Amino acid sequence: MSAGELGFWNLAAAAIASPAEWRERPGTVGKAWPGAEIKIFSDAGEELPPGQPGTVYMLRGQADFEYHGDPQKTREARRGNYFTVGDIGTLDEQGYLFLHDRKSDMIISGGVNIYPAEIESALIVHPQIADVAVFGIPNDDWGEEVKAVIEPAPGAAPGEALSAEILAWCEGRLARYKIPRSIDYISEMPRDPNGKLYKRKLRDPYWRRRGRAI
Repeated sequence: MSAGELGFWNLAAAAIASPAEWRERPGTVGKAWPGAEIKIFSDAGEELPPGQPGTVYMLRGQADFEYHGDPQKTREARRGNYFTVGDIGTLDEQGYLFLHDRKSDMIISGGVNIYPAEIESALIVHPQIADVAVFGIPNDDWGEEVKAVIEPAPGAAPGEALSAEILAWCEGRLARYKIPRSIDYISEMPRDPNGKLYKRKLRDPYWRRRGRAI
């Protein structure tokens, strides 16, 4: 199977949750389909127990997966017969999967893994925010620090006053180390017609003068 066919092999094809299951476990993408398996592995290759976040690996039937023309990337995405598309998640005791973020988007600050999706979920409900993206930027002491880029809601004035209001909003909603160290503003978030965010367009300028080594 080529990377172009990956849509069939996304997590929705490996896991499913009924409306009743989702109400019981808000946020879950479900349990593995019959014949499919989902496991969570650490970066060291250890299978992780329920409740511990790691990289999500899948196995479905006897079918195989490979990136077209890129055997090295295929090898890096595999662990035995299991493969990953780079999602970070956890399994609960009953085998329900919860996704945290894409591994490529994860921020590592002072050796701590920070998942932007959690921060974005907290920020987007602020009434002065229309859209938001969170990612890591260089920090000489910690490796990376949390940056938020915000598209203000209509009528909201970007600037120091709004930033102070938003950061105060984060208190009590996010652990202190997850609160953005700084906020920048953009008139319109770069998204494709389907709504997919081009986060690299926002992140790359901050890393342009130094190679991303994290």
